[in-house]
Formats: sequence, C-alpha cells, structure tokens
Amino acid sequence: MAGQNQCHYDEPMGFFYNNSKQVKDEWDSTQLILVQVVGSLFCCFILLSNAMVIAAIITNKRFHYPFYYLLANLAASDFLAGIAYVYLMFNTGQVSRKLTVNGYFIRQGLLDTSLSASLANLLVIALERYISVMNWKVHSNLTKRRVTLLIILVWAISIFMGAVPSLGWNCICNLEDCSQLAPIFSRSYLIFWSVSNLVVFLVMVSIYMRIYTYVKRKTSVLTPHTSGSINRKRTPIKLIKTVMAVLGAFVICWTPGLVVLLLDGLHCEKCKVMHFKRWLLLLAVLNSVMNPCIYSYKDEEMWTTFKNLLRCIGNGTRRQRSSRANARPLSSAQDTGTSQQPSEEAKSDDQGILKT
Repeated sequence: MAGQNQCHYDEPMGFFYNNSKQVKDEWDSTQLILVQVVGSLFCCFILLSNAMVIAAIITNKRFHYPFYYLLANLAASDFLAGIAYVYLMFNTGQVSRKLTVNGYFIRQGLLDTSLSASLANLLVIALERYISVMNWKVHSNLTKRRVTLLIILVWAISIFMGAVPSLGWNCICNLEDCSQLAPIFSRSYLIFWSVSNLVVFLVMVSIYMRIYTYVKRKTSVLTPHTSGSINRKRTPIKLIKTVMAVLGAFVICWTPGLVVLLLDGLHCEKCKVMHFKRWLLLLAVLNSVMNPCIYSYKDEEMWTTFKNLLRCIGNGTRRQRSSRANARPLSSAQDTGTSQQPSEEAKSDDQGILKT
C-alpha cells in the first residue's frame, strides 16, 4: 500500500511510459523528421487560414452578427489547435520520454483545451442557430454583450477542462490506474473525457436534425405561397449548411479518437490502442485544416473577403518596398535636380492603392 500511494512527480516521462508498457518508441528518426516537416506545413496553413477567418470577420461589416462572432471564436480555437500541434510535434518521439510531468501536462493541456473550445463553440453555435431558425430569422437577437459573455464562458470551461488532469485527476500517485495512450492520465479520466464529448456530439447532432426537419417543413409550407421572397427566406439554410459541414467534419475526425480513448480507459488490452495513435493525430490535424476550407467554400462572401485581404496584403507589401526605396539617401545629382520626383511617384502609388 505504501508503494501504491507513493507519488512520482519528480520522475521523467520515460518512467511512466515504461509503466504503461510503452517500451519501444514508435517513431524512428526518418519518420519523426517526415512528420515534423509535413506537420509544420499543415500547422502553418492552420495558423494562417484561421487568422484570415478572424480578420475577415473583423474587417467585413456584413459579418458583424452573433453567428459570425461565434464562428470567429471557433477559428480561434483552431488557431490554438495549430499551436498545440506544433508543440506536440517537437515534443514527441524520444523527446517525449525526457519531458517532465509539468511539460507533459502543458503538451496535453493545449490539445485538450483546443478540443474543448472547438466542441463548446460548436454547441453554442448550434443553440444560436436553433434560436434564430425557430424564429425564422437569418440571425438571432443576441446582443454583443451576451455573445461576449458566451465567448468568455467557452474559454473558461475549455481552460478548466484542459487543466483538470494537472489539478489532480491523474495517476501519478496510483500507477496501476495509468492509461496507455496518456501515461499519467487516469483511466477514469479518459472514460469521463470521451463519454462527455460523445454525449455532446449526440446533443449537437440531434439539435441540427431538429433544425433541418423544421426548415424542410417550413419551406414546403411557404413555397406554394411565395415566389421571389423564398430566396430571402432560404438565407438561414445557407448558414445551417455551413455549420452542419463543420460539425460533420468535426464528428468524423474526432469520434474515432474518442472511441479509442474510451477503450483505453476501459482497459481493453485486446484493442491494441497504440496502433491507432498516429492516424488519430493525423485526423485531428486534418479537422483544423478542413474548417477554413469549408468556410470559404460554403460562404461566397467569406471567400471574397479572403481575396480582398490577400490583395490588401500584397498592395501593402509593394507599398512598403516602395517607401523603403524612397527612404534611401539621395545622391548629389538627385538632391539638386530631382528631389521632388520620388514623392510624386509615391503619391501616384497611394492613389492607385486607394482606388483598388
């Protein structure tokens, strides 16, 4: 009993990997380099594309509605996921065995927080869509204050969920309860984590099934009595299709991982959960890659805003190069006879930028 209650906070992670029977590391040097290179490219896309989504919603006044504010918050959770994946990639393989307990908590906490934020955002968006559609409106009447409070609540819950293992729900003082996929996480915590997320999945799917059946029924009733106005009435459906595509991608990418975590928590020794570890991580990364693509594909206004932002960035870069060239010291000949010429060119460049 004394050995069972002994805590091992000062041990490196290699001690816990060995305790979980992960004796051989699955990553050789070639695989690790390949994963880091390809993963870095994916993460760069995740960070840049989700930053573009947030910038598009901030700059375009047509997106200044509760739905799009929540969508920007979802993009922020994907942005955090990109940071978490970068941290994970460079702290995996043999490096993971040298991590401290706190370092491992940080690595997993970032992933858990980003997943919780994505899930909570999708749930809040589902409720917002339900309220708006049941009132047959494109956007709900949520005030900016309430949306802000919802966003703060989402992140408070997500950070707490990501910090739960480090707050005490772990197996550092009870090695027999350690899981295999997460060597310092208790099996009971994995069961709680996976079951709670799967239940939220079912809740969101049921909400959208209710929305879909209501919209289909409402549209079939309105169609014989409306002609030109039906296109305006179908506007909420476009937003619903966007969110349903995002939700579908999220469920497809994360359900296998949650099921495997649940099997690990149930101590299923015949399930060989370690064989799925890499593929589940790849699915998780792909989900954050897919979301910005869905936004731009399903929402023409979003895609147009993306192109305008890229055009502005390109114009700004050219303008910066031009201003740097104009700031160079002038020669004596230029100083005497052509001192006004660069400023005139700069003015014409500025006018051209403003016109675009």
